Amino acid sequence: MRNILKHIFLFLIGGTIYFFLEVLSRGFSHPSMFICGGICFVLIGLLSETKHFQIPLLLQMFISSIIITILELITGLIVNIWLKLGVWDYSSLPFNFLGQICILYTILWFFLSFPAILLNDYLRYKFFDKRSMKYKII
Repeated sequence: MRNILKHIFLFLIGGTIYFFLEVLSRGFSHPSMFICGGICFVLIGLLSETKHFQIPLLLQMFISSIIITILELITGLIVNIWLKLGVWDYSSLPFNFLGQICILYTILWFFLSFPAILLNDYLRYKFFDKRSMKYKII
């Protein structure tokens, strides 16, 4: 039960941050971005929960950027292609796929995943796990 509450808490925090980052950068967002952001934040945090080995921070950032890009693609396919809501369109950007994802945003997610990883670890430490995090860069 405690694990479920932890993931709900992290989902709500991540969804809220993702939603408001969009509002700050584009002036608006969509409820689907809250859901996508919440799922991303929970999954990013799961990378730190491995007990058998420590994933280096740069690798966590790379994996996180891939996770976010894949979830953005899935969300885009549902809300933009299937439901035709037109929440975003990256068609004008280079190296895009179906206008739903592009390399520019994957690179941006790489850098934004750094504060997300730190915040996620801090929240887990402060409210749930009570074990301090140690980071290996490479």
